[in-house]
Amino acid sequence: MKWNKLFRAAIDSLLKNRMRSVLTMLGVIIGVGAVAILVSLGQSAQAVIEKQITALGSNLIIVTPTKTKSRGFSAGARTANTLTLEDADALVSQGTELSGVSGMVAAGGQVIGGIGNWATKVQGVSPSYLTVRSWELAEGSFFGEREVQGRAEVAVLGKTVADELFPGQSPLGAKIRVRDVPFRVIGVLKGKGSSGIGGNDQDDVVLAPLTTVLDRLAGRSNIGVILASAADATRMDQAEAEVRGIIRAQHHLRSQEADDFQVRNQAEIIEFAGVALGALTALLGAIAGVSLVVGGIGIMNIMLVSVTERTREIGIRLAVGARGSDILAQFLVEAVVLCVIGGLAGTGLAFGVAAIASRATEYTVTVGWDVVLLAVGFSAAIGIFFGFYPARKAARLDPIDALRYE
Repeated sequence: MKWNKLFRAAIDSLLKNRMRSVLTMLGVIIGVGAVAILVSLGQSAQAVIEKQITALGSNLIIVTPTKTKSRGFSAGARTANTLTLEDADALVSQGTELSGVSGMVAAGGQVIGGIGNWATKVQGVSPSYLTVRSWELAEGSFFGEREVQGRAEVAVLGKTVADELFPGQSPLGAKIRVRDVPFRVIGVLKGKGSSGIGGNDQDDVVLAPLTTVLDRLAGRSNIGVILASAADATRMDQAEAEVRGIIRAQHHLRSQEADDFQVRNQAEIIEFAGVALGALTALLGAIAGVSLVVGGIGIMNIMLVSVTERTREIGIRLAVGARGSDILAQFLVEAVVLCVIGGLAGTGLAFGVAAIASRATEYTVTVGWDVVLLAVGFSAAIGIFFGFYPARKAARLDPIDALRYE
């Protein structure tokens, strides 16, 4: 039997029992749609995270405190913050693989000025912060070493803070207060937008000299993190090794002693996030795939019912010369067509959900064609796997017994 006749016969058979065919395909539609949308969500989330990490700066190296142990118990990270201003200064003076270094300490607070007040985060940073973060000024200037050494009370506003406190006007030269500490605004940053995950607004920030924030707002001497930028993207490993060596020397660690800090670069962070998200996406896809298996079992059940209902038809066809392979092909094609149509409908459902999610949220969710091909191909495989047994049962019917069937 020619393949075009097989497909035509399969479509005719499905149309004779429209409602049953639709209900049978429903499991495949839901399964394929769930797999496609969950895999697409995982891929979109990974793209957002990569964009977020890349937005932190170019060739970024991040130094943070590591976990400490007390009496055999592991304490949380940053419980004993070992990073100091001297560590950052040593990286500036001794580093040859670095184009910029900035210590950073965070101190939240209510900022009062302009037309009212605004709750935001205040970060104490070094003059090289803009270089490390690949950030630019929209107007004004950034503070330098003289302001850091003199603990000057000057501030640079993020775009969001400037728009909230000084809408439609320049805040340069204006006075603001953070926890009763006065600051003079000397600059405004260009907008960077949301960082992605959690809708974190990078522009909702006030930058001030690191020493000023440490003394007047944070009330401590140690810093929370050191950011550095490698001078050459192809020498990230060398730059990371240099950072580790300089800080170990600063902390007087012997060769057998473990680091009391952690050094990571962008590539490592992106790779770690990708592995974690990949595992989560695979888990969710496997859970959604269960519905595909259930749909396949439903197809096997319906095909067995169809074989029983059409026993006399099969007997007549075998009696007039049809071969067992023709019967096998006919029922197998019906199962595959049923699954492929369900798979296409499922991908259509996934495209619809992705469009709704993209409009309802600030993230772009896209269903890639690789996901579509995978979903449809998998649904066809489900049809072959679960349709083979009913098709083989039909092909092995004895013509005489089939003709006698009531």
